[in-house]
Amino acid sequence: MVWKPSADELPELSRPEMLRYLGYTGQQLGPDLARRIDEAAELAVADARPAGAFRTFGVDAAGVDANGAPCIHLAGSGIELRGRDIFRHLKDAVGCAVLCCTLGMGTERRMRVLSASDPLAATLYDAACSAYVEDAVDALEARIRSTGSARGLSTNWRFSCGYGDCPLDAQPSLLDALNAARLLGVAPTPSNLLVPCKSVTALIGLFDGPASDADTRPSCAICRQSNACPYRSRGLVCYS
Repeated sequence: MVWKPSADELPELSRPEMLRYLGYTGQQLGPDLARRIDEAAELAVADARPAGAFRTFGVDAAGVDANGAPCIHLAGSGIELRGRDIFRHLKDAVGCAVLCCTLGMGTERRMRVLSASDPLAATLYDAACSAYVEDAVDALEARIRSTGSARGLSTNWRFSCGYGDCPLDAQPSLLDALNAARLLGVAPTPSNLLVPCKSVTALIGLFDGPASDADTRPSCAICRQSNACPYRSRGLVCYS
């Protein structure tokens, strides 16, 4: 599903988040710097065209990767998610929402111009865009949560490649599954970063019951697969 926020859904740029990206810790801001921060924020909002896409896939947590370690496969896609953290995050989910959100190429072009002409303006603008894309992802996430709730499903927090031990090399398969290049103009670089750079991919688990996540680590004694664990039976490390 393609998401292009209506006027009511358009996010507001969080100034505290922008200041956090600038390293602000409560120090006094002079009037000239405060003015330039406001100008950068207004310019970022004017240039941005927030848009996103998401799809839901079934979760297969019974497979292993090329090294024999448990991993997550998303049914009907080429997505393989390696790492203990993403495994814990999704292993009990019945589905996974894959999302991509971007501010578009307008902010990318502006950033290049400012970087070449005004380093301070570029720094302020970059912080504004970083805050604004997170605000846009929050709005898209709210749409996904609402859709899941309408189907009786709970959700956990969004998890992106590069968090914990989940490698960035899953990015191309996430983008392919969403047809993000055609729908959003988002593509991976050779190092698996995203262009436009103010773009985010993420995964959200969907659960029939209470949601679990990467911070939930039950012991074997209470694991619901304790006597028939498909990993222990093959001599593999249990990632519960």
